Order: sequence, then structure tokens, then C-alpha cells
Amino acid sequence: MSKTCLMMVAGERSGDVYGAELAAALRARLGEVEIFGGGGEAMRRVGVDTTIDAHTITMVGITEVLGGLPRVYRAFKTLLAEVDRRRPQLAVLIDFPDFNLRLAKKLRERNVRIMYYVSPQVWAWRRGRLRQLKERIDKMLCLFDFEEEIYQKAGIPVEHVGHPLVDMVRPHLSREAFFAQAGLDPQTTTVALLPGSRQKEVLYNLPPMLDAATLLTLARPIQFVVPVAPTLDPTWLEPLVAQCYVGRAKVCTVANATYDALQHGDVAVVASGTATVEAALRERPFVVVYRVSPLTWLMGKFLVDVPYYSMVNLLAGRSLVTELIQHDFTAQKVASQVEYLLDHAEARARLVEGLRAVKARLGPGGATQRAADAVLRLLQESQAIPPTA
Repeated sequence: MSKTCLMMVAGERSGDVYGAELAAALRARLGEVEIFGGGGEAMRRVGVDTTIDAHTITMVGITEVLGGLPRVYRAFKTLLAEVDRRRPQLAVLIDFPDFNLRLAKKLRERNVRIMYYVSPQVWAWRRGRLRQLKERIDKMLCLFDFEEEIYQKAGIPVEHVGHPLVDMVRPHLSREAFFAQAGLDPQTTTVALLPGSRQKEVLYNLPPMLDAATLLTLARPIQFVVPVAPTLDPTWLEPLVAQCYVGRAKVCTVANATYDALQHGDVAVVASGTATVEAALRERPFVVVYRVSPLTWLMGKFLVDVPYYSMVNLLAGRSLVTELIQHDFTAQKVASQVEYLLDHAEARARLVEGLRAVKARLGPGGATQRAADAVLRLLQESQAIPPTA
């Protein structure tokens, strides 16, 4: 029998990380397996042949998409040409629905079986995607427990595998080592600022965060740490911090230490997205912020239908963490919320208790292994490989 060939496509940084973990788990089970597709540095490190780089097709917001359409179209055609050449037995499409749902249609026409890993947010907007998913995929693997019922009602084969971040969000440094690496004083109150993983996000979110830092320095001894996301170049971010910040508090950037910053900081200010789940897993009291272009915000208001923006609040079913979004995202409001958490131990304790309940809903760990098992079962159903022991 010829070597098993799989296609795997991720766009966002989080999908690249989940894809890398899944690819490694599949290699451990299958041994000789060829995996190609789209992804980033994490997937390349585990041997995925990334025909296209996720960085070239990832865009933020509604209005920002238009300028990137030509390169996305080129990437799309490149992937399909590689599919025709390699003829994979199965494709694992990871989140990134604007791209991957179109890709799924073309893969279906080529009789490629499709596992979709990480559900699009059909519960928040564009519920019509359920019809597309039913027509184009063989199975959905979802991360959140409430998503399973949505797919069952839509008649789409689904399995809730849990969240892979449960196993991944672990600090690597002791408190002393982290503060030494960051060049900060371990005795001084520390606030972690997480402005996002893409340049466009950082340009919108970091300046008001640093303005809030300026206000906070007027009331207390305090310092700030900005973890550099793996998708960002520290040499780009560091001058931006120096340019934006006007005040007397110390602000340091640290690379490859996001989870350490969440573990050892006192409070965090976190851009809405995957980082809110990471903060919840570290049980770190935090405030959620986010800002996009005015036009994207206006258009999004008519498309998104959820009571909360952050996944943490959606899982909690209540306003557990404060959300300061768009016009509410001001330096004054951020500073006020951070001060409240720092000054009220009982509020921090209630928040941590709520975060622990959210953490429990993310599963017991082992999500990637369950996802790998599901991929193998689908391969076996299509008689692509013999059953494993």
C-alpha cells in the first residue's frame, strides 16, 4: 500500500499550533505519512510541507480583506494544484472558514474526504454555513461542548474533542526566572498587556493599552510586560512600544513567554480572541479589550448576534470578565477596571472562581489525541489504512 497522504490547512496562528499538535500525533500513530497543505512555522517544525504560508492569507476584519483577495486567490489555486498532484486520502481543515469552506467545496468535487477541526462560530454569525458544512464535510470536530448540539440538530456528524489548549497552556519559567528575563522587579505589581497576535490588531489595541498604563502609573508603583506573540517580530513591536508609551512606568517586551506572563502577572489586559481562553486556563484575572476599524465595526454590528464578545463570558453564560470593546475601549476605562481588580481581593477571588468553572468546561485534556483518533477512524472508514492496534 502506498504511503498515507493527508492534507492539512490552517490560517490563523491558533490553527497553525493546533495543526502542528495534530500532525505530530498522527505521525506517532501512522509512522510513514505525508502531510502537506497550508500552515505556519509550528506546522513546518513537525514536518508538514506547507505549500502555502498561512501568514500570506490571514487577514483581520471585514474591510481589510479586500486588498488581500488576489494573493488569497493565488494561494487557493496553488493548493488545488497540489491536491491534484498528490491526491490525498483525507483533508483536515482547521478553522479559517472563509478560505476553508470554499476549499472544502473543491475537495468534495475531487472526492477527498474532509474532517473539519475547530468549528466556525456559527452560533455567533453566518449560521447559513451549517448548510454548507453539511454538504461539504464528512465530520466536524468541535472544541466547545455547546457546539456539539448545534451540529447534531443540523444533521452534521460531530464529535466534541475538547480544547487542545488545556494541555498546552503551561508556564516554562519560575517566577524568579521570568522576572529576570523580562528585566522587571518581582516585588512590584505587574500587569500583562496582550494586544493580539497580528500587526493590524496590535496597531489598534496597543496604543490605548499603553495610555492606560500611563494613567495607572499616576496612582501606584506598577510595571507592565508585553508578551510578543510568535507571529510578531520583536524588532517591530519594541519600537512601537517605545513610540507609543509616554509615562514613567517600566514597560518590557518578552518573546516566547506569553504563558509565563499570564502566570506571574497580577492582572492582565487581553485582546479578545484565543488569548482570553489562555488567560482563563492560567486563572489570571483580566479585562477583555478589542478595537477594529470603524467601518468593520459598523458592518459587524449587523452580522454578529451574541450576548458577549469573549469566549470566556460565552462559556460562563454571564459577564464574568469585563469587556471593553470598540468605543468602550478607552484608556480611562481600562485603567479603572485594572485598578478595581488590583484593589479588591474579593473581586479577584470571585473572578478566579468563575474562571475555574470555565476551565472545567474546556475538557480534561487529551483533545489532540482524541482528534487524532477521529482522523484515523475516518481514514479507516474510507479503507485508506488498516485499523491500528
